Order: sequence, then C-alpha cells, then structure tokens
Amino acid sequence: MSSLPTRIVGGILVPDTPLITKALDYARAHLSDMAYNHVVRSWLFGFAIASKVPSFADRDLEVHSIAAILHDMGWDSTGRLVSSDKRFEVDGANVAREFLIKEGVSEEWEKHRLQLVWDAIALHTTPSIASHKEDEVQMITYGILTDFGGPDVSFEKLLTWEEWEGVVKEYPRLGLKDGVKDILCGLCRSKPETTYDNFVAGYGEKYVEGYSLEGKKQVDAIEAMTLP
Repeated sequence: MSSLPTRIVGGILVPDTPLITKALDYARAHLSDMAYNHVVRSWLFGFAIASKVPSFADRDLEVHSIAAILHDMGWDSTGRLVSSDKRFEVDGANVAREFLIKEGVSEEWEKHRLQLVWDAIALHTTPSIASHKEDEVQMITYGILTDFGGPDVSFEKLLTWEEWEGVVKEYPRLGLKDGVKDILCGLCRSKPETTYDNFVAGYGEKYVEGYSLEGKKQVDAIEAMTLP
C-alpha cells in the first residue's frame, strides 16, 4: 500500500500514519459512539472496495483516510464545531481543512490536497456529482453509501458480506438509521435554512412539526424572479 505504514482494522488493510491517528482521535472527541463508528466503517469499506479496483490504486491514501474519518464533523456532539448558517457537509469540510492546516505538515498539505479533502466531504451526500470527481472524492462517497446500504449497494457489489460482518463486529452500527434521523431532524429544527435545498429537507417534512418547504424550494426562487 504505497510507501505508507499499514495496519489491519476490522479485517481491512489501511494506512497508519500519525496524522490519521490524530484524525481518529479528533473524531472520537467530537462524535457520538454511533457517528464515530459510522465514519470508521465508511473508511474501512472504502478501502476494502478500492483494493479490488486497479484504477483506484494510485489515489492519495491519506486524503482518502482523513476525509472519510472527518466527513461528519458537522454532527459534532459538543456543538463547538457546528455553525449556525452552513450545511453540515460544509461544516465538516471546513473543520477537516482547519484540522489539516493545524496538524499537517504545510509542505505536504498544499492547496490541491486540502481541496480534495474539502470536496470529498462537502460532496459526500451528493453521489450524482461525487461519482464524477477525483478518485479520492468518489471513494469517500462509495464507502459511506456502502455503510448505509450494505454490500449489495457497494460499488460494483465488490464488498463481500464476510468483509462487512468483520467490520461491523468491531464497529457496531448502534442504531445508525434512527441516530441519523435524530441528527438530521435536529438540524431541521436548529438551522432549517441550511436544509431547504438538499436531502435533509425530507426529514424535516416527514418528522419535524412546523417544518415547511412552502416558498423555500429553488423553483419558488426562480419563479419569483421579476425578470422574464
């Protein structure tokens, strides 16, 4: 695996660098047990899948790792990393970039690598765009989608159930579906304006009393234009 040191986590071979360890510690300090296990599983599933696709072999393994591990920092359970006016994906992308500027070696983390991490996190809930981006961006999304849907929805169905079960045994799901619903409904209550143009709005409409998209959809803004 490139020239980076490696280790086995949940039966999956992953890179093992001091910066990745710091990212894991950072995520652990700011995420609930459910969310932390989710980001680690997403990291592991992405690496398991990528190991079977030769075209992904040359991706930046540290970018992939850190973006996967920090992709949901916008769910920070302490609240200190959560903005009042940005989508949770943007919060996560900004937090990851700030983490790398502070903790990374500046000569190693130039603008392009920082942007890859930012893009991978900001786009991870938009697979219709992420799947056309760089390998690192794609693999973050593929790993996350696999964690939600299982091996049968993994990229080209490359993840085996044996690999899935090995990871989940070490990092249990802890009620992922309901936990995510609680977090997203919370965002609909605390900063609804960040949800109107994206998938989170569906949770607001279905589960949050008083939440409404009336007049808030993009079509409403376009149709309200005074120009022909």
